[in-house]
Amino acid sequence: MSLAIALFLIIVLAVGFHFVSPWWITPIASNWVRMDDMLTITLVITGVFFIAINLFIVIALVRYRHRKGHRAVYEPHNKRLEWWLIGLTSVGVAALLAPGLFVYADYIRPPSNVLQMEVFAQQWQWRFRFAGPGGKLGTTDVRYISNDNPFGMNPGDPNGRDNYLIETPEVHLPLNRPIQVLTRSRDVLHDFYVPPFRARMNIVPGMVTTFWFTPTKAGRYDILCAQLCGIGHANMRGVVVVEDEASFSRWLAQQSTFAQRQQARVQAATAAAGGSAQPLANQGKTLAEAKGCFACHTVDGSPRVGPSWKGLYGKTETMADGSTAKVDEAYLRAFIRNPTARVVKGFAPIMPKFDLSEQELTALVTYIQSLGGPPATSAAQP
Repeated sequence: MSLAIALFLIIVLAVGFHFVSPWWITPIASNWVRMDDMLTITLVITGVFFIAINLFIVIALVRYRHRKGHRAVYEPHNKRLEWWLIGLTSVGVAALLAPGLFVYADYIRPPSNVLQMEVFAQQWQWRFRFAGPGGKLGTTDVRYISNDNPFGMNPGDPNGRDNYLIETPEVHLPLNRPIQVLTRSRDVLHDFYVPPFRARMNIVPGMVTTFWFTPTKAGRYDILCAQLCGIGHANMRGVVVVEDEASFSRWLAQQSTFAQRQQARVQAATAAAGGSAQPLANQGKTLAEAKGCFACHTVDGSPRVGPSWKGLYGKTETMADGSTAKVDEAYLRAFIRNPTARVVKGFAPIMPKFDLSEQELTALVTYIQSLGGPPATSAAQP
């Protein structure tokens, strides 16, 4: 009898907690309210089965409890009961799966006036690409992927010359306009997930996966990776800014294109070889943009997945093992050459190695130095 009472209390408490729980889904900010409907259907169906099965056990425990002088009848088969169980289970499973299949079919079938955005994932950063004035995304191939061409853009495809490349973890999208997301991975399995959009998709190496959504509320929303992708998984975050069409167009026009990136790399190489009077720090900035350094480091003092470069030169860093090191030229050179040799406390060892020439390394260190050192501390009080 005590077990029956315990099961009944579990039913009451579980159902009651569902309605009084403070943990509810975030407000939706896209057209996919049907995703919430699917969750509601799942909760209702599984909730009904949870209550029914446990109440059946409670009734069985009470009605068929052990009583002196009564013996249970051995009945190994009951075809009627078995058919009822098969029928109810089949209806329940179909009710769970069928609506989701229709929604998913629409989820991967974008409308005709869609804006395409490519999401390129790599441990542990996000990159984005939009078509240029030509309206077409250029072709890509893993054969073209390098430190200078992380997207793997086909340099011989004219459609890719005007593509906008965003190598920071912040991307902007226009309000109330359908967005088709095309996802690729450079290394392992990732997942592009923006919770308020109710939209997510696994990013599988070697293939392009796709879905679409329409942002319906302006604001800033977190981008998460929803697949465990390595030691830096928790730091693989980004931001999507939803704004009006005019603001989005202005932001997009400020981004550099693939052709501009190629030209910048040529200029940086020429300058590093001594063929330009461009200041060394400016060469380093151009190089940092070309290598995608600003995806992990900021120059305004705010930390990202890596330390900010503002005020870094001359600072004393504390390592994960408790040791300290002064950030000077030797430190920066050694760290850039082998970024996982020492780990700065509070940051994951996720920085990849870059194949830099001596001239490029000097220019990059000079640029970091030009961003200043830590603020001067006041004299110690007696």
